[in-house]
Amino acid sequence: MLEKTTRINYLFDFYQALLTPKQRNYMEMYYLEDYSLGEISELFQVSRQAVYDNIKRTETMLESYESKLHLYERFQQRTKLIQKLEETVKDSTSMTLIQQLKEID
Repeated sequence: MLEKTTRINYLFDFYQALLTPKQRNYMEMYYLEDYSLGEISELFQVSRQAVYDNIKRTETMLESYESKLHLYERFQQRTKLIQKLEETVKDSTSMTLIQQLKEID
């Protein structure tokens, strides 16, 4: 479950600009602020089922965006390569460049 939550959080970070304000609100509250479905439904005055359906649809959309754009996959690949570079590089100039690469993401 934690792995799924982490993945959804990353996908949300990458693709949130493609979501509607309502979808962003529900996802932020549920995944980032740890609100329950019941708490979200009370705040928006809708049923728990409506909140659940919206969140599940949004998760599916995020996965669809990732299958087409691969932003998260490429981020993971870059992160692994940077870690390997850090393990092999010893001089300070190269380490500075690696740090700059990390700050881009």
